[in-house]
Amino acid sequence: MDSGRTSVTGTAFDEHFDEDAYIQTEQARKELGHRAAEDEAQAPTGPRKFQHGFWDPEVAHLRAIYIKILGMTVALLICVMWICFSTYWGSLGETAEHVPNLKGLVINRDATDGVLGQAIVAAFEANSRGDGVAPNAHLTWVVTDSSSLPTDGDVAHAVVEEHAWAAVVVNSAATSLLISARASGNSSYDPRTAITFYYNQGRNEIAANSFIVPYTTALLQSTLASFNAKLNSEFFESLASNSGETSQQALAAIAQAPQTVSQPFSYEAVNLRPYTKTASQAVLLVGQIYIIIFAFVITMTHDFARGIISPFLRFSSYARIRLFVPLVLYIPVSFSYAMVSLPFKLTFGAKYSYAGGFFLFWLFVYLGMAGLGLATEAMITLLTPRFIAYFLVTLIIFNVSVASVPIALQPSFYRYGYGFPVFNLAEAIRTIIFNTKNKLGLNAGVLLAWVALSMVTVPLFTWIVRRKDEREEKKKVVEANAVLA
Repeated sequence: MDSGRTSVTGTAFDEHFDEDAYIQTEQARKELGHRAAEDEAQAPTGPRKFQHGFWDPEVAHLRAIYIKILGMTVALLICVMWICFSTYWGSLGETAEHVPNLKGLVINRDATDGVLGQAIVAAFEANSRGDGVAPNAHLTWVVTDSSSLPTDGDVAHAVVEEHAWAAVVVNSAATSLLISARASGNSSYDPRTAITFYYNQGRNEIAANSFIVPYTTALLQSTLASFNAKLNSEFFESLASNSGETSQQALAAIAQAPQTVSQPFSYEAVNLRPYTKTASQAVLLVGQIYIIIFAFVITMTHDFARGIISPFLRFSSYARIRLFVPLVLYIPVSFSYAMVSLPFKLTFGAKYSYAGGFFLFWLFVYLGMAGLGLATEAMITLLTPRFIAYFLVTLIIFNVSVASVPIALQPSFYRYGYGFPVFNLAEAIRTIIFNTKNKLGLNAGVLLAWVALSMVTVPLFTWIVRRKDEREEKKKVVEANAVLA
């Protein structure tokens, strides 16, 4: 019913087509059709409706077509499966091997002679080289001068702005504070003030939960366990070598502040952007598959509906319908999609006001639906409804492959994801609901680029197929006139 599926009438290529001639041509077609039907009724040969079994010789040619269609479908599915599933499996299969691509900062604010800062820096440098851990089971730690990030706010900002995936800070005068607490019996001493570990779970919860937090905490715990044991050993050796009165004073101070011996140094983990709602997963990944499917449903429905009127439209009018009708239909569908999230209390107010965050979320959902939906609108022109499903599978899998885990944890092939809609839509949503780094301008630019590409391909593909249909229709009209003559 669309270009490539239903031929256009004479009015599609000639506005001044003679109406009487058109009616005569249609009458001639009907007359020829009636004659053919009468001849077929008189013929004793050929398959008869409702009269045969599947293996009857009379339907052998129809059976061959039936089997051929099914066989070709299975063959195409297998080809698509190997291409697309290999891409998706590959996006997840080697993530652990690329963990060193995740950069972390180590900042030592301890005094120059602070033994804790020296021990932590040495341990993290060794870990960055892969010493004492399984291959690639470590981040790449960069020792950063404290003057470049002088405050805790500066460190937090660096992690949130994605200059690094994590940061470990040995806090100012950490070693001297422990020595002072031991000497004075300071019961308020908190071992966790020695080290602070910053990370950003909202940037990517899989990277944070699977690699950044486990690897960093394991390194801190093992380093501090051995360092604390060594420090206590040296401390008690010094007590044993001192006079009895000095030792008694030291033991009395320890009794007042036992934490200075039981756990001299510890750390505090600070999640700068918590992954606060499990329902967020719905809009970050799975929901985006639904966006593609909803847009595809509109494409299929529009393909059927416009076939009713398209043969009678000029190309300019037809092209405008193909472009702008889907864009209008996406408005209520995307708004309804956004509304579904409201009862589940997604944190739309994390960065902007709650209302502002919600409407910004809807805007990006609309842009994502437009970018993805118009892509199917363009491709159905060439592939027709018979084969568009294969493009749909490819579109979904190539988009989803780069949206679940960070591209930094994937082979370099997957860097194409930076220019794909689902990745950019997910980044924009994270900014809105988790207050992560603001790249909304870039994200919107990529989505608009996809829309702009389809604004070119939809009319271009329509024009190519329309020209083919017009040539076929002219040929049919000429043949019909020849018969009447």
